[in-house]
Order: sequence, then C-alpha cells, then structure tokens
Amino acid sequence: MGHLYETDEKELLLLISKGDRAAFSFLYNRYGNNLLRFVSSFCFSKEVSEEIVQDLFVKIWSQREDIIYVTAIKPYLYRSAKNLLLNYVRTLQKEARVLEVIRADALQTTNHIEDEVIYNEYYGIAQTAIDLLPVKRKMIFKMRHDDDLSLDEISERLSISKSVVKKQLYSGMHFVREYLNKRGDIATLFIGILLYLKR
Repeated sequence: MGHLYETDEKELLLLISKGDRAAFSFLYNRYGNNLLRFVSSFCFSKEVSEEIVQDLFVKIWSQREDIIYVTAIKPYLYRSAKNLLLNYVRTLQKEARVLEVIRADALQTTNHIEDEVIYNEYYGIAQTAIDLLPVKRKMIFKMRHDDDLSLDEISERLSISKSVVKKQLYSGMHFVREYLNKRGDIATLFIGILLYLKR
C-alpha cells in the first residue's frame, strides 16, 4: 500500500472506481477516524457515530463507479457524513411522531375498553336494583326509562292517575340511587344516575 501515499487524489478515486480494494482501504484509513470525530461532535452515541461512518463508506463502495466525478474528496466525505447524520435525526423525529400517535391511539383504546368495562359493571348493578322493585313500580320505571314514555302515556296505559305514576317513579328512582350508593363510590352513583335514570 506504500505506493498509494504517492498517488494523487484523482488517480486514487479512479482506482476505487475500478474496484481497487487497496485504494478504498487507503481512503478509509486516511479519513475514517477524522470523520468519526466529526460525527461524534454532533452525535453523543459512539455506536451511532460509527454506524454513520460505516454507512458512508459502504455507500461509497457500492456506488464506486460514480466517485470519479467527485472534484474534492475531503469536502465530499464531510458533506456526505453530515447528510447521513441529518437523515438519522429526521428518522428519529419521524419515529418519535409515530410512537406518539401509537401511544395516543393505545391510550384511547385502553380508555375505551376501561369505559366499556365500567359501563357494563354499572349497568349490571343498576339492573339488579331495578329487578328488586315491586312489580308495578318496576313496570312504571321501565316504561319511563326503557320505552321513554311520558307520565301521561304511562298513566293512560296503566289506567292510573298521573300523580300515582309520578310517586311510583320517584320511589323507584330513589331506591335505585340508594342501591348504587351502597355498592360503589360517589362516582358510581353519579354515573349510574346519568346512565340509567334519565330525566
């Protein structure tokens, strides 16, 4: 390899373009360490810096036929290293954005699942309370909240006064509230009322 020290830059690049591995090794040995220090000054990861420099020389070798068009090898190498470093940073930023979207989506999915579990739990408790109501009271309660009938419609269908319907309905609502309250915290009571005791 000693004769390569006397080879001018153009001839060295010509040898590399023809697949001369000794010339390529000479180029790597001459600039490799300096390029590594250059990249490391911007990138605090030794492994990443080494990978960027290695990628640079792999790219040079894989596209060696085009290296004869390089007018000045040193600026070319440093510019290429900088571009690879910028590409690495852009990739990190893109991955960070993707991860953020994935995390947000996962959080939303988790919240949705948790909400559904809570809803089903509250629904089961409320249904148990409703089933414990006296027959006529339960019928009025379901006609109001399941069938969404007005007090007048319930009164007409059951042939009872509107005041009786209202009294039975509020007695049923009070029982369900108390039942939920005894079997859960204040949030259970609040959500239970919102979900099952529509006004």
